Amino acid sequence: MSNFISTMYSRSIAKQVTKADKNPNRVLGGLKGQGVNSFSMLGEDGMEKEIPTQAYVQALEEKLRTQDTRLAVLEKQIRRLTNG
Repeated sequence: MSNFISTMYSRSIAKQVTKADKNPNRVLGGLKGQGVNSFSMLGEDGMEKEIPTQAYVQALEEKLRTQDTRLAVLEKQIRRLTNG
């Protein structure tokens, strides 16, 4: 217990660790809150890359799935009409 108190009230200067990098999850969370569909990233070669967010990609995949099911229903109706 005394060790804790002595470290708490001692005059030694605590090491300050500063990290310049931002947490990518917090950055993406902020982008999601702003309604952004993509973010820009600077690659190692110095070129700027436009990267879509995961939510945007999932929304596109969901849209493709619904269109595939609609297309399957329409193809089934066409087969019934041509055979009948």
